[in-house]
Amino acid sequence: MYCDFMSESEISHDPIDVREALRGAGLQVTAQRLAVYQAVQATPHAMADDILQVVKNELGVISKQAVYDALNAMAEHGIIRRIQPAGSPARYEHRVDNHHHLVCRQCNTLIDIDCAIGEAPCLIAEHDHGYIIDEAEVTYWGVCPSCQNVS
Repeated sequence: MYCDFMSESEISHDPIDVREALRGAGLQVTAQRLAVYQAVQATPHAMADDILQVVKNELGVISKQAVYDALNAMAEHGIIRRIQPAGSPARYEHRVDNHHHLVCRQCNTLIDIDCAIGEAPCLIAEHDHGYIIDEAEVTYWGVCPSCQNVS
C-alpha cells in the first residue's frame, strides 16, 4: 500500500461489499451483522453502545452481546477497524485502510487523517528489533476549531 499525499477527493473510502467480506471470512451473512456494519458505516468512530442504539433503531430488537460479537468478529477479520485512542473506549470504523486519527482533547471528537508521505506503514522505526512492521498507528491530539471558539 502506498501512502503518498492525496487530496481527500482523490482517496476512495468506499465501503466494502460486506456480504462478500463476511462470506470470505467464513462468517454467516445475518441481518444482525449487516445492520451492525451499516451502523459502523453510518457513524464512524462510534463506540459499541452507540452502535447498539443505531442497530436497535433499525432492527427493533437485538442483544448487546450480539452487537459486541458482530463487532469483534468483523474487526478480527478486517471487515471493520477497532481503534482505541488513549483514555477512550474502543471505537469502530468501516475504513480499514492505513490511515491515522486526530482527537480533540476537549470534546473527544475524532476524525480521520490520511498518511502524509511514504509507503506503508507511513513511518520508519529507527530500529525494528527484528519485527516485520506492516502498520503504524498514529493519533494526533489537539483542540478542534469548535472548542477553540469557546471562551
